[in-house]
Amino acid sequence: MTFTKMHGCGNDYIYFDCTKNDFPGGAEGEKQAAVKLSDRHFGIGGDGIIIIKKGTKADFEMVMYNADGSRSQMCGNGIRCVGKLVYDALYTKGREFTVESMGAVKILKVEEGEPGDKVAKLSVDMGSPVLAAEKIPVNVAGTGLKADEHVIKYPLVIGGVEYKTTCVSMGNPHAVVFIDKKPAEFPVCEIGPLFENDKFFPERTNTEFAYVENRRTIWMRVWERGTGETLACGTGTCATVVAAILNGLVDAGEKITVHLLGGDLEILWSGNEGDSVFMTGPAETVFVGDMEV
Repeated sequence: MTFTKMHGCGNDYIYFDCTKNDFPGGAEGEKQAAVKLSDRHFGIGGDGIIIIKKGTKADFEMVMYNADGSRSQMCGNGIRCVGKLVYDALYTKGREFTVESMGAVKILKVEEGEPGDKVAKLSVDMGSPVLAAEKIPVNVAGTGLKADEHVIKYPLVIGGVEYKTTCVSMGNPHAVVFIDKKPAEFPVCEIGPLFENDKFFPERTNTEFAYVENRRTIWMRVWERGTGETLACGTGTCATVVAAILNGLVDAGEKITVHLLGGDLEILWSGNEGDSVFMTGPAETVFVGDMEV
């Protein structure tokens, strides 16, 4: 099969165009391919695979698997790359189009380029954040939290250390922790797995460790469930800005620049719970190849 290796801010996936032909082996074949091909020593290498299909609720559908073969509901960097791939291939001539993932539909907009040009930058309406504890979800049993309560600065003990944790779902669960210095030396690979697998998170969680430099700038590293540390996470970046606004650390209604290991993303949210979060960032093609799956 032909594949395209792409990345958004270093968050890299292997993309398969299945708009005309199904992926061999069905869902089980997709899962096995994710594990095999994501391996950076014995496969192509990536944070997972993303399969592009014709949509039923939207123009296109993305089917996303983490590197361990588990399904993921949404990837902000991944969906921008899907947008670039279908636009560059002239599958759509409109500057706005829709992509669905596990039933959720997102609106993409090409920020630069005309049909026939190569797209470098897209924005995505990521939908409104989910803040109710049971819908993120977090396990409220024995915590004193109510099912519909927001989880803001909750004193979560991980590895014997208390972390003030704010939880947000952007289609997948996120735990955001604000630290007092840039996270370059923070032990993400040590603490991240403890967050991911803590009983507080019944579906596991992505975890963001963020430092607020000023009211328009955040530095962040991320541990993604099922993958490990990645160079960027679009939904995690959105969740971090939402959490920063909820904690009064940055200004609602302003574009916030988030510096990630792989590059920068811009996030905009009004601060109103029902309003969408907008993400703008790059999408790049690395190479195209063929491989047996």
